[in-house]
Amino acid sequence: MPARRPILALLGVCALAAAGCATALWTAPAPALAGGEQAQGPLNDQGSSPNYRSLITSVSPSAPGLSLQVLQFSDRLQLRNRTGRTVTIEGYEGEPYARVQPSGTVEVNERSPAYYLNESFYGNVTVPAWASAKAPPRWRVVDRTGQFEWHDHRIHWMSPALPPQVKDKAKRTLIFDWRVPIAVGARRGAVSGQLFWTPESSNAPVAAIVIGGAIVVLALLLVLVTRRRRAGSRRPPDARADGQTGAGGAGGAHREAW
Repeated sequence: MPARRPILALLGVCALAAAGCATALWTAPAPALAGGEQAQGPLNDQGSSPNYRSLITSVSPSAPGLSLQVLQFSDRLQLRNRTGRTVTIEGYEGEPYARVQPSGTVEVNERSPAYYLNESFYGNVTVPAWASAKAPPRWRVVDRTGQFEWHDHRIHWMSPALPPQVKDKAKRTLIFDWRVPIAVGARRGAVSGQLFWTPESSNAPVAAIVIGGAIVVLALLLVLVTRRRRAGSRRPPDARADGQTGAGGAGGAHREAW
């Protein structure tokens, strides 16, 4: 029985690894909740293609506690505010679109045209007449976690047609540089980046890699178990009998003495 303990431990590790792989494959990116009264639901991918990759190149002003990232290739941005100041995101006409307060409260301006345009990947929506960049903001609380996700048309290609910049689909190509204005407190700045066309051959099959790794681990475990069983079956019968006698005789009594 003691010889089987390492095998059982390895089985447990593999089970945990398999569970982790399943989680990695099926869990979509979503903001962690902080027990607030309201929470922004995780946004669904609106149709971004892995051929389009948006990369952040700079964030200004520089502020400790401010972090941004692109989610799902070029689908949306995520901003986290731990700066101790209000961070404001501007809409397409320079109007205040959303803000994340130092308390973690996240608000959107329902009079910003961007609030409605961002509901569609290609902006195919009708903006209400009373929504205007010149209208005074009307803020609505959508979250209290200190982070905000939003679809932004400035970071992705706004057509199902191939960009004219792409002459060869097999080559990585810069489509355009982009800029999303923000303000940290009274300091104005922007999130800057670039959108690239990325060939299909460079799209790493993440799921296949994870599953392949799990298969390799399980195969190694099977080899180890098989070798241990063969080693046990090759022991002479007398040696096995002697081992059993020793365990129940004086040797066994000696091991059990305290």
